[in-house]
Formats: sequence, structure tokens, C-alpha cells
Amino acid sequence: MVDHKQYAYRVIWSDEDAEFVGLCAEFPSLSHLAPNQSDALEGIVTLVGEIVADMAANGEAVPEPLSGKRYSGKFQVRVPPEQHRNLAIKAAEQGISLNRLVSSLLTA
Repeated sequence: MVDHKQYAYRVIWSDEDAEFVGLCAEFPSLSHLAPNQSDALEGIVTLVGEIVADMAANGEAVPEPLSGKRYSGKFQVRVPPEQHRNLAIKAAEQGISLNRLVSSLLTA
């Protein structure tokens, strides 16, 4: 069984709700509101734990935690041909590969 504590959690402030919101990347439809960060985190972790237990009890597939996935470091992105051309020119002007240019732009 999946350990629900291994999921990717975060807490953000919601101006609209005037409270902190606990979120889980693997369960984007779930959230938990609380007046402070620690309660928001505790609330979403508890909620996800209940959902995971319910899914497992009903034989449903439980999402794999992002922390357990292995990434190759490669992915494809489709861009319009003109944008591809412009990026290739910019990379050539800087004397670097297109891959290095795009990687630096993604991390900027």
C-alpha cells in the first residue's frame, strides 16, 4: 500500500479565503483550508490518507507518489516552427546548444 505521507504537499495563502490552503500534487482536486500553515498541512495529509485508504479498500488504483518516480531528464516540447528557429538562432549567437539554452530558460 502507498504511504500517503510520501506525496508532494505544499501550503499556500489564499487571499480569497483569507486562510492557508493545503494542497497535494498527486490529488489536485483536494484541498484543506486552515487559519495557519501547520494546520493546513496536517489537514491535507489527513484528508489524503483517508482518500488513499478508501481507494485501496475499493480496489481503485492509488496514484504513485511523485517522490518515488524516476525521471530520465528528457522530455519533448512542441513549439511553433518560428519559435524553434528563433531559439536556434539565439543559441547559435551565444555559442551554446539549443538544449542548454532551453534548459537555462526553464530554470530562470
